[in-house]
Amino acid sequence: MCGVLGIALADQSNGVAPELFDGCLFLQHRGQDAAGIATCGQRGRLYQCKGNGMARDVFTQHRMAGLVGSMGIAHLRYPTAGSSANSEAQPFYVNSPYGICLGHNGNLVNTLSLRRYMDEDVHRHINTDSDSELLLNLFASELEKHNKYRVNNEDIFLALEGVYRLCRGGYACVGMLAGFGMIGFRDPNGIRPLLFGERSYPDGTKDYMLASESVVLKASGFNVYRDLAPGEAVIIPKDCGKSAPEFKQVVPMNSYRPDLFEYVYFARPDSVLDGISVYHTRLQMGIKLAENIMKNMDPNEIDVVVSVPDTARTCAQECANTLQKPYREGFVKNRYVGRTFIMPNQKERVSSVRRKLNPMESELRGKKVLIVDDSIVRGTTSKEIITMAKESGALKVFFASAAPAIRFNHIYGIDLADTKQLVAYNKSTEEVANELGCEKVIYQSLNDLIDCCKTNEISKFEVGVFTGNYVTGVEDGYLLELERMRALNKAKQCDAKAEFDIGLYNAADY
Repeated sequence: MCGVLGIALADQSNGVAPELFDGCLFLQHRGQDAAGIATCGQRGRLYQCKGNGMARDVFTQHRMAGLVGSMGIAHLRYPTAGSSANSEAQPFYVNSPYGICLGHNGNLVNTLSLRRYMDEDVHRHINTDSDSELLLNLFASELEKHNKYRVNNEDIFLALEGVYRLCRGGYACVGMLAGFGMIGFRDPNGIRPLLFGERSYPDGTKDYMLASESVVLKASGFNVYRDLAPGEAVIIPKDCGKSAPEFKQVVPMNSYRPDLFEYVYFARPDSVLDGISVYHTRLQMGIKLAENIMKNMDPNEIDVVVSVPDTARTCAQECANTLQKPYREGFVKNRYVGRTFIMPNQKERVSSVRRKLNPMESELRGKKVLIVDDSIVRGTTSKEIITMAKESGALKVFFASAAPAIRFNHIYGIDLADTKQLVAYNKSTEEVANELGCEKVIYQSLNDLIDCCKTNEISKFEVGVFTGNYVTGVEDGYLLELERMRALNKAKQCDAKAEFDIGLYNAADY
């Protein structure tokens, strides 16, 4: 899970950096570990600022002043089990051919064979562990095959066809070719989201945006927008005030299977992804979850329903309505602490739960409480919340999850944990309840969750995090390699990470 963004302005005398910064604030929930912006000036020179931290910390006024140009891309990164080094902040850059920057949301699942291919056949050095740098170099190597002084749209689409042929996984990318234009493309299964929008002016000119979620487009006045189809790419020329973008279905759509976890947790509720309202799916999750609760226990055992803020609030309120039970704010959130289950180590996650949430004792004391959360991953957050509720005087605590039990890696979006660290791994629901310290755990069924999200156009989703069956499959040894790298990083036995990116002068270094 990352956030990607790209903007091309019709008026080339305007600077794009301030608007990219505003867009990053709307996508901050998708990545709180690092942020980066790369822009392109009128003569094709590239400028960048990137580093670890929230967007507001990385993009200071002094640094933003150096981001020149009317076209640019931005990226927000989440922390993984690997490195959080500045050198792996995006966008990534290669100077050959032509000068290319790329920001990537997703994961490739055949990285082992791709790294061998880049080393043995293409002879390109990959300097980091990031598959985003790998993907960028794959695109650059395909583009280099044309061996031309200048490329055109057809050359770029052909290069992307090679990328699609070589890569397996879920990905949504925004890129920029120095002095040429901006590109966007999406994996053939539509696993990761990417939208295209336009903003019109009275003189007929238009600005264009690519973004991970619709909320950024709407907030910025790009009121005409649509999702890129799986396997589709778009090229937005630098002089977009004179030339229109070109779309192409580069490879046939394999399927249309957005990641179901986007609607459960990743996306903002005010976004619409692939024509599906995130807010309305979460309302439906609350209704379905309440129906499942009534099948598994006597609702009279519940005095009050509370949510784990913020992503579970919509679901919890509708669950309470369906159960005809009062909804109360049982926990108050400190909004200046990041998402806990994606923090890199267990000790940090445990302490962050207490810093992030504070119980409302008046709403919990002497009551039998149903706590609703969007999902249960490692169980760290859930266990601490249940403990806090009981410390505040709750007589009984029941815990309900808007998502089914998570027992497998989320390979296309976020590095949740080794499977053995997932609280539901090889455990029954009763065993999970004992582990968490509550009276009962109730999960949403997978079929019900799919019913909450599906439309006439989209009836299937990527659900590998729940079932272990992934849309693209996984390369032999890929999951073992993930666990090996996590273990090495934890033991600090892997290669040291470069502190700064060596590809391009980084304005965040001073």
